[in-house]
Order: sequence, then C-alpha cells, then structure tokens
Amino acid sequence: MIIKGNIHLFGDDIDTDAIIPGAYLKTTDPKELASHCMAGIDEKFSTKVKDGDIIVAGENFGCGSSREQAPISIKHTGIKAVVAESFARIFYRNCINIGLIPITCEGINEQIQNLKDGDTIEIDLQNETIKINSMMLNCGAPKGIEKEILDAGGLVQYTKNKLKK
Repeated sequence: MIIKGNIHLFGDDIDTDAIIPGAYLKTTDPKELASHCMAGIDEKFSTKVKDGDIIVAGENFGCGSSREQAPISIKHTGIKAVVAESFARIFYRNCINIGLIPITCEGINEQIQNLKDGDTIEIDLQNETIKINSMMLNCGAPKGIEKEILDAGGLVQYTKNKLKK
C-alpha cells in the first residue's frame, strides 16, 4: 500500500497534552476531539489538515500520558499516518488500536530542517520506504498482528472480524 499526502511538521517530544490538552477531554466525540488536535502547539492545526495528510515528527512522539484521545484526535482530523524518528510505546500501540498508522523512520529527524509544511510525502508500506521531494529514506512499517489490526481498521473491528469467524 502506498500513502501519499502533505506533511505537517512537528519536532521532538510532542506529548499527549500538546496533542489534545486536558481541557478538551470532556467529550468522547472523535470529531470534537479532532477540532482541538494539537491545540497545545497550534490552535488552528485542525483547520489546516486535509484528508490523507501525514504528520512528520522527531523523537519520542506521543510521550506523556497514555490517553487514547491523542491518536483519536489525530486520526479524526483526516491524518492518515504519523512518521516519526521514534514513538512513546503506549502512544504507538494506541495508534494501532484505533487504526492510525505509526511509521518509524530512523534519520527523519536529521531531515526535518530540510522540509516544510505542505511538502508531499509518499510512503510505500510494503517496501518500507519514504519519498519526500527528491529524498528517499527507509522506514519501519507495522508488521504481523499490528498490520492485521490496522488492515481491519483498528482493534475493535479486528476483534469483531475474528469473532465472526
């Protein structure tokens, strides 16, 4: 599968409090959460996202609390995938569980200064490569059970599919 979209850049140590600040956790409505996505960094982020866009970030993306609302808010803005040098472990797993594709890319942090919001990124999940402008990088796409869960659309749908069988 190939994913292509516009980049939204973020740096290192983007924590879940910045992704969806606590003041906005009074709802469970995914669209309402999405309207406040990244409000700890950029209040207008959700209005800039187009369906299929991709976040590119540095190290330790999703650190902080284990709140599942963080990847839910990202997914429901229309973001298709998050590419980062590294992820906080629980955030990574929450992405898998809700159907947001997390992709590790060693070396992306060094390339961030050469990128800008709106650049086009193309991710080849099968061959585990990323193309940004004229640059080609290797990446780590989810495999095994993680890929099966993502292919089903998240853990809930994966479980429903298994129970039907």
